[in-house]
Amino acid sequence: MKKYVYCILMVTMLLTVACRSASINPKPNSKTVVARHGKLRVSGTALVDAHADTLALHGVSLGWHNWWPRFYTAETINWLKKDWNVQVVRAAIGVEPDQAYLQNPEAALKQLYAVVDAAIAAGVYVIVDWHAHHLHTQQAKEFFRTVAHKYGRYPNVIYEIFNEPMETSWEEIQAYAKEVIPVIRAIDPDNIILVGCPNWDQDIHLVADNPIEGFSNLMYTVHFYAGTHKQFLRDRAEYALAKGIPIFVSECAGMNADGDGPIDQKEWTIWKEWMAQHQISWIAWSIADKNESCSMIADQQVPANGWSDKQLKPWGKMVRQDLKTINK
Repeated sequence: MKKYVYCILMVTMLLTVACRSASINPKPNSKTVVARHGKLRVSGTALVDAHADTLALHGVSLGWHNWWPRFYTAETINWLKKDWNVQVVRAAIGVEPDQAYLQNPEAALKQLYAVVDAAIAAGVYVIVDWHAHHLHTQQAKEFFRTVAHKYGRYPNVIYEIFNEPMETSWEEIQAYAKEVIPVIRAIDPDNIILVGCPNWDQDIHLVADNPIEGFSNLMYTVHFYAGTHKQFLRDRAEYALAKGIPIFVSECAGMNADGDGPIDQKEWTIWKEWMAQHQISWIAWSIADKNESCSMIADQQVPANGWSDKQLKPWGKMVRQDLKTINK
């Protein structure tokens, strides 16, 4: 009997210690978007989570890393999660301009790693965006091989292998994708890969007529600026969806295609409603302080986080409110 009582007491003590330990050291990020949804995949035209539930992600893109490196920090990512309710952030790793990846790959990777590490710690998804306008196949393969080796085991990571192709045919983009995708898949067999399409991601109808075959978990990007891209682009996207093409809007904004001009609130609302109807993810452009209406931060004197309304441009205020409303 004494032995039995002693065993009961020992079990009780161990349970008490375990409970106290759990309360002191809770499971990290247990309530984050990634903890809730886990590894993503493509089912038909839908993005679905680990529970096979359709999911549309909403977030923001950082500006080009080579021009706005001050936002490529954990402080910025944490603020966007805390105050803007982002589910996903996009690291726009510039490729071609002065001091971008082709000239300084070490700096580009350092800034990318800061963002991806912060996104993983914060429990949000992160798009690794090869922010190029022209083909650089060998450099892209090297870049994505490096990134996949470092982060391919994390469910947070989404690869965007060609931002906005210019003067490049769909056949050329296909050939490029068929070289880059296997590099990623040799290391990371299943995280989502986003593929661009011709004419600044406008010609999604060409993809619909001749999609890439032989790979899983691919989605195709459509980019729109609501002041310029109106019903004609939604019609093209509808055509693609009807033909089974999964779409991800990895860049969008409410003004003209040059990133400037007034916000077309009517068309932005139509686009939001259209994307919600089709459960399509969208990323708003951009966290930057350039003197244009699509850059969300007022000026270079504004800190890299902790922004007040006065420190945001009208577009930044709109997107912040949209995200806080949608991503409850």
